[in-house]
Amino acid sequence: MKFWMATLIAGLITATAAFTLHADQTALASGKAGRTVWDGVYTQDQAKRGGQIYAAHCVNCHGETLQGNASAGALSGPGFTADFDGAGLGEIFDRTRKTMPDDNPGTMSRQQIADVLAFVLSFNKFPAGDTELPTQTDVLNQIKFLATKPTGDRLPRAGVTPRASSFQVDRR
Repeated sequence: MKFWMATLIAGLITATAAFTLHADQTALASGKAGRTVWDGVYTQDQAKRGGQIYAAHCVNCHGETLQGNASAGALSGPGFTADFDGAGLGEIFDRTRKTMPDDNPGTMSRQQIADVLAFVLSFNKFPAGDTELPTQTDVLNQIKFLATKPTGDRLPRAGVTPRASSFQVDRR
């Protein structure tokens, strides 16, 4: 009975691992795998434009170092990254679009907001890439804001497959 149960459990674990591997490979192949701010989702040129827009519309409240003040939240540092950890960039984008600048909300274009968001990402040392941050909320929501860089591979290296024999079964 114990041998049968151990074999069943090992089989279930192998099947689950194979299904997860297949689902992750399918997502990668279709281009739908989750992206994060650590994947270079804006360009340096976009961040530079965003810095100019920030200087014109945001610096009075959020400050030159993006630390904020009593009336405006920080846009850098651990408080900022903790507040948005796990959020889609579309959520941050829409919040900014609807509430900023504080003295005249909703007056910045979608491109201006994307550029400012690129500046904020750059200031917080997230890497730049080859493609500009988009302006569509649904596309931005496919990019997650992660406070810390993910470690390790989500998928096994090529040629490496999960093995049931790597699981220890107590046969007492």
